[in-house]
Amino acid sequence: MDTTRKPTWLRAKLPSGPGYTAVRKLVDENQLHTVCQSAQCPNLGECWSRGTATVMILGNICTRSCNFCAIQTGRPTELDLGEPARVADAVAKMGLRHCVITSVARDELADGGASVWAATIRAVRHRNPHTAIEVLVPDFKGKFSDVDTVLDAKPDIFNHNVETVERLQKPVRVQARYDRSRSVLRHAKGRGFTTKTGIMLGLGEEPHEIEQTLHDIASDQTDILTLGQYLQPTPQHLPVSRWVTPDEFRQWKEFGLGLGLGVVESGPLVRSSYHADEQSQKYTGVEHLNSSNAFASA
Repeated sequence: MDTTRKPTWLRAKLPSGPGYTAVRKLVDENQLHTVCQSAQCPNLGECWSRGTATVMILGNICTRSCNFCAIQTGRPTELDLGEPARVADAVAKMGLRHCVITSVARDELADGGASVWAATIRAVRHRNPHTAIEVLVPDFKGKFSDVDTVLDAKPDIFNHNVETVERLQKPVRVQARYDRSRSVLRHAKGRGFTTKTGIMLGLGEEPHEIEQTLHDIASDQTDILTLGQYLQPTPQHLPVSRWVTPDEFRQWKEFGLGLGLGVVESGPLVRSSYHADEQSQKYTGVEHLNSSNAFASA
């Protein structure tokens, strides 16, 4: 398969329009980072045009060196304690009914940044009491006490991505572990939270490995699963092994639903936070859809 050129189904919307301009201005004014920019998400144009963005807290330098991710790796230089209030302000100004917050890994901090996570959730909740809050967190090295710090702030959706099949964890995620990620998700589910995870296809996984991964995720009673196409951000990152067709993505969706997963979003451009309000509608309700927010028709 020729992986040097993207297939037609991976064409994404270019950034444009008043909604995009309004979101970009807000991100700049509130001095925020977004995973949309830092991870080179192909859906940035579409999401920002509809007045939504995924805020990335705890800076934009990650202490981990995952070989699929475009976010800068290094040693973070600061901890911005004013960030939670600015995130809450941005969510309010966008008028979001469902917001998604993620972060870099901060392994150099004693709690992995969990206290900042909790402060951010509480600040967003205080300023936006009717907004559903979805968090996409790192694994906190598997320390349940730090995971509990986040859970005690009561997010509506708890997301942690396993990213790929078990065999490819080391080359893809380097410092992470498949069993540890699953244990974090099980812990959150055990505390009664709606849980979510995601995997990328096109990294060299075999069909039977995808099946096993979906079986594992279902056995952990995970509620929501996303599957999307891996895209190589730079020549220094892992190459794309194959382009997964829309038909195959549909087949994996059917397979996952057949295992009992509550929601499976599966497609080439699907990402954790892509239309996350729609992914979570079964658990948060139609009142939390971002069909009408402050910037969508700016």
